[in-house]
Amino acid sequence: MNYDLALFDFDGTLADSFGFFVASHEALARRHGFASIDAARVDEYRGLEPREIMRRQGVPLWKMPFIARDFMAMMASGGDGIRAFEGIGDALRTLAGSGMTLAIVTSNSGDNVRRVLGSEVMGYIRVLDSGADMFGKRRRLERVAKRCGHSARASIYIGDQTTDARAARAAGMAFGAVHWGYASAELLAGQDPDVTFTRVEDLARLARPGA
Repeated sequence: MNYDLALFDFDGTLADSFGFFVASHEALARRHGFASIDAARVDEYRGLEPREIMRRQGVPLWKMPFIARDFMAMMASGGDGIRAFEGIGDALRTLAGSGMTLAIVTSNSGDNVRRVLGSEVMGYIRVLDSGADMFGKRRRLERVAKRCGHSARASIYIGDQTTDARAARAAGMAFGAVHWGYASAELLAGQDPDVTFTRVEDLARLARPGA
């Protein structure tokens, strides 16, 4: 676990936004004409692949950019209660202090990321790449690694979804799975992550030796 570059997903990895996602889901379903999620089955859905969730709800792939756009707008106007997970600031401070380069690659908007994380935490981030397609983060990861001057082999993408794992693999990077996000720990274990983080404090294990 000696990485030069740590790239992070945002929703479910750095930001505790799952509750807001569930609360806003009904409005998004009505607006875009797909099935809502039964609140009693939320845990079941956390154990499903994103494409399977889309299939069950009747969401065609072409609608995803429009749904994502509206979700980001709803978060911008009504997501004041969303915060970074407790301990994220301390963990990123430790990693940056050890000499690691930190970046964020997310489907969310840059404005939402900066508002939720705040200026102090964002001060540890070298590059913020926002607005990525949920199923198309590979090129973003490659671009950010190149911009930061690090090879894919020396990089790890840390996220909470199977799509994050696949993007990391496609980009030639390691994948770190967090257990406090949107997908279940069991689903992520099936992706054979290089590193697993059960608690936010575990992120500090990535700190470069000798820091």
